Amino acid sequence: MSDSTPKPAPRRSPSQDEPDSTQDAPAAEDGAGEAAADSQAPRPSAENAAARGPLGILSVPLDLGSVPPAPSAPPAGWLSGGAATAPAPAPDDPAAVPGQSAASAEVGYQPRGSEPHGQDSAQAAGGEAPAVSERRTRAEGPESATSLTSDRLVAKSPAAPVGGWRRWLYFATFGYVNVGDSDAVRSQRALEHRIAVRLGEKTRYVPVLSRKGGVGKTTVTTLLGMALADLREDRVIAMDANPDRGTLSDRNPGRASHTARQLVKDRFEVNSFAQLSNYTAREGSRLDVLASDADPMVAHAFNDADYRAVTDILGRYYSIVLTDSGTGMVHSVMQGTLEKADAVVLVSGGSVDEARLASETLSWLEAHGRDDLVRKAIVVVNVSAGNGTRVNVDEIEDHFRTRVGHVVRIPHDRHLAEGSQIEFAKLGAATREAAIELAGLVVDQLTGD
Repeated sequence: MSDSTPKPAPRRSPSQDEPDSTQDAPAAEDGAGEAAADSQAPRPSAENAAARGPLGILSVPLDLGSVPPAPSAPPAGWLSGGAATAPAPAPDDPAAVPGQSAASAEVGYQPRGSEPHGQDSAQAAGGEAPAVSERRTRAEGPESATSLTSDRLVAKSPAAPVGGWRRWLYFATFGYVNVGDSDAVRSQRALEHRIAVRLGEKTRYVPVLSRKGGVGKTTVTTLLGMALADLREDRVIAMDANPDRGTLSDRNPGRASHTARQLVKDRFEVNSFAQLSNYTAREGSRLDVLASDADPMVAHAFNDADYRAVTDILGRYYSIVLTDSGTGMVHSVMQGTLEKADAVVLVSGGSVDEARLASETLSWLEAHGRDDLVRKAIVVVNVSAGNGTRVNVDEIEDHFRTRVGHVVRIPHDRHLAEGSQIEFAKLGAATREAAIELAGLVVDQLTGD
């Protein structure tokens, strides 16, 4: 073999100062195509040059969006989409959250515990908002616990009819057919509701007047008091203020060991209702009765000052005080009776003279400046003792309707005609209805103040 084979040239070390031919301008022998391609290739910028490593390898930033999240929590800066980095907010930026990195401020990332709740979360997820009660969003705020009453929450079934064929039909069909009560029963219940209405904290005084004895003034006082006491929840008392021998205690059951005169003497020692009950009588009825003295000479000493003292004591413990007045309109007791009166009941008999005296009583009140009592007066035509005369009672009622607003007739009743103690349960149906109607009219006048 000959020595004509060319020997390789010796390699130069990098420390030599000769320029690298690979980094110089392209050689002419590379051709025009390589020169054109090199001229279109982008030259490295200063930033890319700075990002190169010591070996000249370009450092490419990591796309954090391509890194899957950890099972427990996403890494800081990971986004479901978008750029991997974002400029941090300025220190004075109101939207900046303390402790939150710039990467976590990207749109779409919510820190743990800051997820929206309720209606906002449902709307953010694209679903329908949950139903919200109208009572919760009302202007006056939520309801209080007192609004949860039995009338609102408990369904009630209609009550059985009171009587008659309606009640028979209800039980015959085992409650499946309930036509309700009749109109008369409903009207009666409405009347009883009117009587039971509250009158407030003020005591009301109602005198029963008559200028002629024997017309049934004491009977009307007892009937009115029993009807009020039976249908009302408060206390009602009837007081006998007749200067002569009064019979109010005789028409009412029960006896008391003291009278109105003794209550006047002991008025400074009575400080409770329990003490006052020793001076009143109640038996077989819820009506309390304060009797007068049986001796006419002692009873005559009951004057205006005594009446005011007694009524002041009764006004502490009773809501309604009925006064069985005497027949004399000019007596001193009558002055205090009319001054305290909130309404009056005028009693007339079924005869000509009794009706005329009752009408003259209205004229006397008008003459003495008590037109207010005349407007609120209730006239009771009492024919309970008998109506066998030829007097037209309807004409008497028509006369009084021209002077007052209300007229009530007490029909004939055998129990009342006896003149003994009155028991409300023994009265006839028409008499009880008249007494309840009178009580309703009286309460209407008291509540109209």
